[in-house]
Amino acid sequence: MGKEMKTRDQIDSKYKWKIEEMYADEEQWKVDYKAVEDKAKDYVAYSGRLGESPQLLLEALQKKDNIWLILEKIYVYSRMKKDEDNRINKYQAMSDKSGSLIAKTSSYLSFFTPELLEIPEEKLKGFIEAEPGLKLYEHVINELLREKAHVLSKDEENLMAQMSEIAGATNDIFGMLNNADIKFGTIMDEDGDEVEVTHGRYIGFMESHSRRVRKDAYEHMYQAYDNLKNTLATTYNYNTKTDVITARIRKYDSAREAALSGDNIPASVYDNLIDTVNSRLDLLHRYVEVRRKMLGVDQVHMYDMYVPLVEMPKAEVSYEKALEMMTAGLAPLGEGYLKKMNDGIAAGWVDVYENEGKTSGAYSFGSYDSMPYILMNYNGRLKDVFTLVHEMGHSMHSYYTRQNQPFVYGGHSIFTAEVASTVNESLLMHHLLDNCKDTEERKYLLNLHIEEFRTTLFRQTMFAEFEKLTHEAVEKGEVLTAEWLSKEYDKLNKKYFGDNVSYDPYIAMEWARIPHFYRAFYVYKYATGYSAASAISGKILKEGAPARDAYIEFLKTGESNYPIELLKIAGVDMSSPAPIEQAMDAFEKLIVEIEKLV
Repeated sequence: MGKEMKTRDQIDSKYKWKIEEMYADEEQWKVDYKAVEDKAKDYVAYSGRLGESPQLLLEALQKKDNIWLILEKIYVYSRMKKDEDNRINKYQAMSDKSGSLIAKTSSYLSFFTPELLEIPEEKLKGFIEAEPGLKLYEHVINELLREKAHVLSKDEENLMAQMSEIAGATNDIFGMLNNADIKFGTIMDEDGDEVEVTHGRYIGFMESHSRRVRKDAYEHMYQAYDNLKNTLATTYNYNTKTDVITARIRKYDSAREAALSGDNIPASVYDNLIDTVNSRLDLLHRYVEVRRKMLGVDQVHMYDMYVPLVEMPKAEVSYEKALEMMTAGLAPLGEGYLKKMNDGIAAGWVDVYENEGKTSGAYSFGSYDSMPYILMNYNGRLKDVFTLVHEMGHSMHSYYTRQNQPFVYGGHSIFTAEVASTVNESLLMHHLLDNCKDTEERKYLLNLHIEEFRTTLFRQTMFAEFEKLTHEAVEKGEVLTAEWLSKEYDKLNKKYFGDNVSYDPYIAMEWARIPHFYRAFYVYKYATGYSAASAISGKILKEGAPARDAYIEFLKTGESNYPIELLKIAGVDMSSPAPIEQAMDAFEKLIVEIEKLV
């Protein structure tokens, strides 16, 4: 690709997604936009009539789906066109207009759920029996009925909707402090140049092979948070209070129950995760000792936890080579999966290279009736190959679901979505380790794999445990002061990392810089998803076709049932600790192997 950033028109079309398949003529986008506006306004005519007859209810459900189907396409297209080059005003405006249309449409359709729930349950069930077309919507209706006890009256729901902007204030305040106001100062980098410490550069400093650089960046980062600790503690305290009070208003027993309720996840799943990880923390402590030996230091500090133990392979991996590696790594998923994947790549699913103005990072996106597109900023590193494989997992999940489910079940919960992407990463890693001949490269891959376990399974579980502690404290009437938060976080960190780490006061402030804490009881899904994916990929590699076929069936299910039930199709029961125990066993094998290579 060369060093100079290219403009979008300088990139070969074979490396760009075929987004024009969504709207060959953008005039049609405007037609669709107007159609959604009109249909949403007209939809209000169903208000007060949902309980009239089974046929009318079916018609209302189908029309609602049709509105969202077109609206999703409008939004996805404009958002992805903007992501191609954020500097183009036309697509900025289209994307903004799409966002406004979503808000407007939501308000027109907002009567639907409260009104549906006013229909007596027996009458609704009678409707489903009387009208075969309603069978399709049975899970949706049952899902609404399950949450009925927590839906308020129309007036109360209206009040809650109006208060929602204020309820999100603490998140916005933290975002402004964290992204706009806070400054971390400057340090000298490896070359002796003075460089500002920023969020974007911080992880690069933490991966530096210069310990002085790591220490300086770490101390500058945490000192800045420490200077604002009382403001940040007050912000987080009121964010947690908002969760607790909202849960009480909606008649949940706790904020955690309210957060887990959407996916119908029992609290035992959350507790199993924390308890199982806690029972195997000795493995993380052993890894810290491996780090100490490989880094050649007397004691490991928290700023030593991210530096790669082995230098990264320097060889550039071409995109074509990455596709070959992906095909070889995902071979255990079978010919059918590989053919659909490679046909999709040839058809224009992937936008490969960075260009001026392009959105950074990577994602899988698309509407129900479009390709499952992938945005990449491919840069020729092994890390980019894993990113491609990860996003392809999401896109193949979307592909299988959309081919097999109606629009109403065409999405995925986060609980299941991360499984598909991580299974792919796990299979690629196994493939690379199985075919690795060079000891240093093997060490590098093992370290990479271990770090995935550490940062996803252990770290996110630690975060989940912290959220449980903070919310329980507020529910008991305690106040989350800076002192309380730092003390509890420090205790947790010491428990997880063990006695082999030399602690300093700074890590106790880590709670202050985690944006996820402002969307509580969410991070545990990364850890459960990782555990489920580890168990599924292990089954596929060990059992072959039966496990593979069961997994493909799971990919077809979308949101047609609750996440726990859907994962059982793939042979994983997340209501038991078994998948987390299996993930821990896999982690232990990696620790044993790397210990032998030190």
